[in-house]
Amino acid sequence: MAVVALKPGYEEAVDIRDRHENFHGNQVVYLHWEEHLSFCSAIAFPLPPEMPFGALIEELIPTYYGMHPDYQSVNWEQVEWKIDGKPSTPDMSKSLAENGVGHKSLICFHTPGLSGYRGSCS
Repeated sequence: MAVVALKPGYEEAVDIRDRHENFHGNQVVYLHWEEHLSFCSAIAFPLPPEMPFGALIEELIPTYYGMHPDYQSVNWEQVEWKIDGKPSTPDMSKSLAENGVGHKSLICFHTPGLSGYRGSCS
């Protein structure tokens, strides 16, 4: 038997707080390092759409993922990227928006040859 969890008109009655306009020019971007289960899920960041994609590698990723023992072995030239589930080859000099990253986008990166701590995901 089907269950209707939301009554008609529910959307109008609820203040959706993660709307783009609530982030003062930023957008929510989720970042996930695939096959590294020390990080149980993607991490959410409020980022400006005009931020260069390369700043993820230079500034953001080292701060949040740099503690992982595999991090120093990452070969950034071989990283495989996905933006919103689609394989991507981002231009590091172009902005997040120019690379197709929007509000609530998920950026995943896979590091070939690194399969979690001590190969735990192989």
